[in-house]
Amino acid sequence: MTTHGGFEPVFCTVVPPHVLDKLARNDDPALSGPARRTLMRDSELRGRRRVTTEFASAAIPTERAPSDQPLRTIFDAEHGTALPGTKVRGEGDEPGRDATVNRAYSGLGATFDLFLKAYGRHSIDGDGLPLDATVHYDENYGNAFWNGEQMVFGDGDGEIFLDFTIPIDVIGHELAHGVTQYTANLTYYGQPGALNESMSDVFGSLIKQYTLGQTAAEADWLIGAGLLAPGVSGKALRSMKEPGSAYDDDVLGKDPQPATMDDYVRTGRDNGGVHINSGIPNHAFYLAATALGGHAWEKAGQIWYDVLTCGELSERALFPDFAGLTVKAARERFGDGSDELQAVQKAWEQVGVRIL
Repeated sequence: MTTHGGFEPVFCTVVPPHVLDKLARNDDPALSGPARRTLMRDSELRGRRRVTTEFASAAIPTERAPSDQPLRTIFDAEHGTALPGTKVRGEGDEPGRDATVNRAYSGLGATFDLFLKAYGRHSIDGDGLPLDATVHYDENYGNAFWNGEQMVFGDGDGEIFLDFTIPIDVIGHELAHGVTQYTANLTYYGQPGALNESMSDVFGSLIKQYTLGQTAAEADWLIGAGLLAPGVSGKALRSMKEPGSAYDDDVLGKDPQPATMDDYVRTGRDNGGVHINSGIPNHAFYLAATALGGHAWEKAGQIWYDVLTCGELSERALFPDFAGLTVKAARERFGDGSDELQAVQKAWEQVGVRIL
């Protein structure tokens, strides 16, 4: 459960609706067809998630993993939509011939490892929640999502998107939505929704850096590198280092993410721009992490994790609320006058977010 007396799972995808909208309007049916089907599937699943959340009673888990070990199960939807699908790999099973299955299994494990070893968190809910994932979902499905209970990965259409298990930060991003669900439970709209998305980008990037053993200076700070097909003019879905620079493509359009509040986007689409304005807190984290140097999960990541789990972050927190709590967390953990405190304060100032 959460610090707020109960969680409300939401349906969270890694590819923003505005990207799929752009593809769905393309004249080439090879591009527009898969995008339209993905949008329709996402809309159906989002509605189903709301109904399930409203009317279902809380499930009582029947199995828990050992506190220091993940409990992973990978299922194959075989290009259908029934979840979870056919079990194809369980915890401790040897790798098989399906690279997608193996990548999903490894990505779940890497996410578990970061949260356990860096922050002492036992799985997504902090209590050994089993990690389930379904691969090969639907036909040419161009997304990956956390539905409040498990991970689901599409294979992409091969024209714009490749297999969604390729970038480990996509796996980490979606599982981090589960961590937010079980902690601050940030409302998925407007600035709290953008913070929700940003937390997933932050920890998705940290999981990749942790797995690769990278310092903040060595990391690429891209979300979804390797996901875009070779013909696409772009390097990823988002850039934390340079929001707005991830892609600039005739088909996809230009990355609309702002880096500072000067370019904040006011829109009713995409749940009030949750995937767009997340570029602002994303960039603040990048600035703080690179100013501090070393491994980003050790200092900046610890501060962000402290805020997410402290119990003081409101479900409807705005950027200044979150910024103020990061300053408080940095002061409490590292002290007045510390480099960590100064780096966090300066990062928010640079992106134009006032600190409450």
